[in-house]
Amino acid sequence: MLDLDPAAREVTRLLAEISDEQLTRPTPCTDTPVAALLDHLMGLTLAFTWGARKTGGNQPQGVSGPPPPPSAERLEPDWRTVLPRRLTELAAAWRRPAAWQGMTTVGGVTMPAETMGVVALDELVLHGWDLARATGQSFTCDAASTAAVLAFTTEAARPEQAAGREGLFGPVVQVPPDAPALDRALGLAGRDPDWTAPTT
Repeated sequence: MLDLDPAAREVTRLLAEISDEQLTRPTPCTDTPVAALLDHLMGLTLAFTWGARKTGGNQPQGVSGPPPPPSAERLEPDWRTVLPRRLTELAAAWRRPAAWQGMTTVGGVTMPAETMGVVALDELVLHGWDLARATGQSFTCDAASTAAVLAFTTEAARPEQAAGREGLFGPVVQVPPDAPALDRALGLAGRDPDWTAPTT
């Protein structure tokens, strides 16, 4: 079991400092402004919470279909209050030992729950970093989360995983082998650790 709470709290901290003017700013995710990334987080927090509970209301076993593409236009107006609550609920859902047992489905993908929990953590850490960079904030990732994400992205970067990687990560960005663990994980996830938002 991994604790998703530190990563969820870090994303929540970032949300409090995002201004309306920053919603249109670009992020390290291609063609995804801050508002669209927030929309993505709104959906994934709910889907991965259902996956942990293995129920989605009227969707037994946590089944949920493939998510729609992130959209700035679809971002709910009350995201500032809804998203922090969903982040808290997500972390709490994966704190239950039963969440990590058996199989579950999120976004139309079924896999062992113990793997899905790592995917959920990976989403929080990577998109937390994306938000921080896009809005000029610092980003902190605890050691356990960093190690888990590095292991996950290392596995995903193996040549034999190329098919499964498509649509999840961009091409690997080369990072010095002695770089901090989070920077190496970012590079393996197709992100440039030195990315900064344009000044204009």
